[in-house]
Amino acid sequence: MKVTEHLKNANGKTLFSFEIIPPKKGKNIQELYDNIDPLIEFNPPFIDVTTSREEYIYIEKKGLFDRKITRMRPGTLGICAAIKHKYEVDTIPHVLCGGFTKEETEYLLVDCHYLGINNVMALRGDAMPHQKYFEPTKGGHPYATDLVKQINKLNQGTYLHDVVEVDNKSDFCIGVAGYPEKHIESPSLHSDLLRLKEKVDAGADYVVTQMFFDNQRYFEFVNKAREMGISIPIIPGIKPLAIQKHLQLLPQVFKIDLPEALIKEVNSCSSNAQIRQVGVEWAIQQSKELLDFGVPVLHYYSMGKSDNIKAIASQLF
Repeated sequence: MKVTEHLKNANGKTLFSFEIIPPKKGKNIQELYDNIDPLIEFNPPFIDVTTSREEYIYIEKKGLFDRKITRMRPGTLGICAAIKHKYEVDTIPHVLCGGFTKEETEYLLVDCHYLGINNVMALRGDAMPHQKYFEPTKGGHPYATDLVKQINKLNQGTYLHDVVEVDNKSDFCIGVAGYPEKHIESPSLHSDLLRLKEKVDAGADYVVTQMFFDNQRYFEFVNKAREMGISIPIIPGIKPLAIQKHLQLLPQVFKIDLPEALIKEVNSCSSNAQIRQVGVEWAIQQSKELLDFGVPVLHYYSMGKSDNIKAIASQLF
């Protein structure tokens, strides 16, 4: 079932969903199931599964280090199929521009359609560590808007290279990212909203936001998006802060602000266990306020761990 259909069937009730990261290769899938199992009681209608592009490893060769490209995690599509089969829950694979050609993207989408996966999250992806700015793969898309256009054309029965298929067309529900505090590369929030509007006009069906810790940023983002004519659902993304290092890491990586009250609480803690509890309590209060606002879904970034997400959901659902 499409995300938009789940929202319609909810009749205004806020749904629970979360995002998982496939384990690194060499890990058993049971580790992934062990983190999903505790959250199934809260009836998530769908689960997001991130994807990873190529990563570099360095191998010593004749006294020198040779850079090799590898993929560090199992394929997202296989993980999605396994979760869908085990839990009978819709899965949403993340589809990236970075690391993939247009042809590889089409192959992935064809496989998704064949497996009955009818939701996808269309993302540009991040720059590689050695790149100052994002560089598209040769033969790939430079922007998420272009990826949305490709998916939408496939929904209309048009494949790459003007090949038209008329039987059994795909009908993907397309999710895209939104940034309440603007994308790291955008010169302003207004400019970033214009890019979001382009994705919506290209065929996006719903938005999931980057994490934020100040709900006012989300409220203002939604209001400005509506003023710009963006009418599709905007789902808030929430991440519970868990360790001291997050005070530096999250603002550095995602270019987001942390509220002074949260910083003060974390700095007063004497252990990561206390910090984790502060993160849970902050996310609960965030979620309650968002529930009052009437958000369609509370979407949590689990980062491979579910104990804190369970603690939050148990107070809300």
